[in-house]
Amino acid sequence: MAVWQRSADPPARPPIRQFEVAAAMLAETLEQVRLSPPKRTTYVRFALATLAVIVAFKTFWFARWGSWATRELADFDAFHIVAQRVWRGDLDQVYHFEALLKMQMEAAGGMTSFMPWTYPPQYALLLAPFAFLPVGIGYLLFTAATLALYLVTLRAISSANFAQVLVVLFPALAITIGCGQNGFLTGALIGLICLNVERRQWLAGLALGAMVIKPHLAIAVGLYLLATRRWIALATAALVVLTSSLLCTLLFGWQIWFAWLGSIRESASYLEQGFYPLFRMISAYAALYMAGFPASAAFWGQVAVAGLALLAALVGAARGLSSKFTLGVTVMVSVMISPYAYDYDLPILGIGLALALPDLVRMASPRERDVTYGLILLAGAYGLLQSARLAVQFGQKVDLDQHFAPAIGGFALMALLLLLLKLLWSRQRWPLVLSCRTESMDSA
Repeated sequence: MAVWQRSADPPARPPIRQFEVAAAMLAETLEQVRLSPPKRTTYVRFALATLAVIVAFKTFWFARWGSWATRELADFDAFHIVAQRVWRGDLDQVYHFEALLKMQMEAAGGMTSFMPWTYPPQYALLLAPFAFLPVGIGYLLFTAATLALYLVTLRAISSANFAQVLVVLFPALAITIGCGQNGFLTGALIGLICLNVERRQWLAGLALGAMVIKPHLAIAVGLYLLATRRWIALATAALVVLTSSLLCTLLFGWQIWFAWLGSIRESASYLEQGFYPLFRMISAYAALYMAGFPASAAFWGQVAVAGLALLAALVGAARGLSSKFTLGVTVMVSVMISPYAYDYDLPILGIGLALALPDLVRMASPRERDVTYGLILLAGAYGLLQSARLAVQFGQKVDLDQHFAPAIGGFALMALLLLLLKLLWSRQRWPLVLSCRTESMDSA
């Protein structure tokens, strides 16, 4: 049995203290990048080069080059199918899952995993031009354009913290590229809202209105704009939604809306029965459902988390915290409200982190910042690693429904939400933010 005794050497540090030191070292390592321009340049160049390599690789994959001729369908394949239906005049059929399954099987050349379609008709209009391109070329243009828009927007928000945010967000960026999803587009739109909400509300409103393609990811930001009385932005967004809805009605008929609502009801049934790849979801519902809770309990857990997320969006504004930090927290919790949220939606969270980071460094301890970075990394990397594991273990055409994997990403974001609420409610940390805001106003 070990005992304490006097010695010339200092006693060994307790395990908890060692953990705190390691946490501080990790947070310091990430944050020191900002202070060294050569390091920033190296990190950014390496990250961008790696992302470009992934885009090139996946372009050949989507183009069915070589051994990938008989591959499974992925998300951009579904986008391409819907784009074709716009021009064939039967877009409403993609909202009927039995008909959509036949379309996807035809595109895959046989059996394939089913991808339900619940996007509003406005998104189909946006995708329509890609129907005239081969899938591989369409994927390249869509992914390269939205990724470039996202990175430019993220750079404008994060400034000297760009390299640090890229490192923390890298797994989420990689998996978004891998499936050809629209996370870069929605992340860029949310970023444009944040960049323009103070001085160009009409432009922020245009971006908010464009989020009609994924309205559940804009709820928190919309609430923030309402709480801070950004009436021009809200009115512009409403006008965009109404105008685009009228256009869709003229092009596709009233029946398109009934078909869309029917697909939402049917997808809710799919979610309740666990037919989606829930291990890649980042919602509280998926985390609780895969942990063994009944669907009803998981749903109410999601309701509770959504309520806390919306509370976080309001607390900062009500308490007088800096607008950038409050808006950053609002954007980060945007992905925690809906039960239907995937790892490819995490680029939005990166926008929030970039906004909040300057104040986060002052408000949070090194350990809290380390936990924040780690949770975001975990949420982004978990689905990617699990997908790779299942593919290696069971083959590229693995049926994910037949192999259990917990939804760790949802637990990571629940923990992040609690940490953000703690920071928002810690009275002793308010003066730090308030004084910084006062100093910036004085200098102006």
